Amino acid sequence: MKRHLFLLFCALFFSACKAEREPKEDKLRQWMSDNGKKKILCTTAMVSSLVERVGGTAIECLTLIQGEHDPHSYQLVKGDDEKIARADLIFFSGLGLEHGPSLAYHLQNSSKAYSLGAYILKTAPQNIIYIDNTIDPHVWMDVSLWSQTIPSIVETLNTLLPECKDDIKNNAKVLIAEMKNVHEMLKNELHSIPKERRYLVTTHDAFNYFTRAYLAEDEEVRDGTWRTRFQAPEGLAPDSQLSTLDIHRLAEYIMQHGVRSIFSESNVSRDSLKKLVDACKEKGYVTTIAKEPLYADALGPFKAAGSYLMMMEYDAQVIVRGLKE
Repeated sequence: MKRHLFLLFCALFFSACKAEREPKEDKLRQWMSDNGKKKILCTTAMVSSLVERVGGTAIECLTLIQGEHDPHSYQLVKGDDEKIARADLIFFSGLGLEHGPSLAYHLQNSSKAYSLGAYILKTAPQNIIYIDNTIDPHVWMDVSLWSQTIPSIVETLNTLLPECKDDIKNNAKVLIAEMKNVHEMLKNELHSIPKERRYLVTTHDAFNYFTRAYLAEDEEVRDGTWRTRFQAPEGLAPDSQLSTLDIHRLAEYIMQHGVRSIFSESNVSRDSLKKLVDACKEKGYVTTIAKEPLYADALGPFKAAGSYLMMMEYDAQVIVRGLKE
C-alpha cells in the first residue's frame, strides 16, 4: 500500500510540474474572457484548491498570489486591480495572513470578498491558535480544520449560482470525505515517528496547527502542552530579526530534545537555520538542515495540479524521513 501511494504521489508530482509550464498568460486571458462561467479570484493556492473543487465546472478560479511569493507581505502589482474588478467573488484566507496594505485594503472593503479564516473564527473559535496574543493564520496546515471552511464556500457559491446548488453540495460532500481520509492518513504517518522524536523545528512559525494535529499526543492537545513540540526562529510572518539570545535558546531546545534534522521552507531564507546549525556545532552537537524544503505558505510545484492535499502529504513524508533518520 505504501509503495502504491508513493508511486501515485510521484506520478502526480511530475504531472503537476509539467502543467506548471503551461503559459500563465493563456490561463489569465481565458479567466478574463466572457465564456459564461463565473470568475472566482482566490488570494492563495490553498484557498483556490478548495473553491475550485467545490465550484466544479460552473466556475473558473484564478490564484492572485502566484509562485513562491509570500502571502504575508504581498502587495498588488500591475494587473491585479483588473483581476479584482473582474472577479464575481473573491475568497481569501484571512486572520491577518494577507496583511500587505494594498491587498488588505481591497479585501477589507470589498462586498464580494469572503474570508475562510473568519468563518472558522466565528464557528469554531476554540480551534484558533494564538501566539503572543496574535492569531496564527496558518489554519490550512490542519487538514481537518481547513475542511471546516467548506460550508462557507458552499453557502457563498450558492448565492452566485443557485441553479448549481445540487452539484455544489455533492462536490463539497466528496471533498470533505477526501480531506477526512487524508487527515487520518497524515496523523498515522507522523505518529509512526517515536513519541520522543516528534519535535519539529522549521524556518518560520507556520507549523503550529500541523504540530497540534499530527505530532502531538491527544492529552497534549487537551492540556496545551503540544506547543513544546514545535519551534521556529522566525515569527508568524517570516520577516523578524533574530538576536544572539534567540539563536542560543533555540539551539538549547534542539539539543534538549535530540533534534537531528531541522527543516527549511520553500519561500523563506535558510539563513536563520544555518545560524542554528552553527550554534549547535559550537556546543558540540550536530544537527542538519533537511535537503528537501517544506511547503506552507506556497504550494510550489503542487500548485499546477491545484493540490493542496498533495502538498500536505509531501510535507508529512519529508518530516517523517527527517525525524526518523
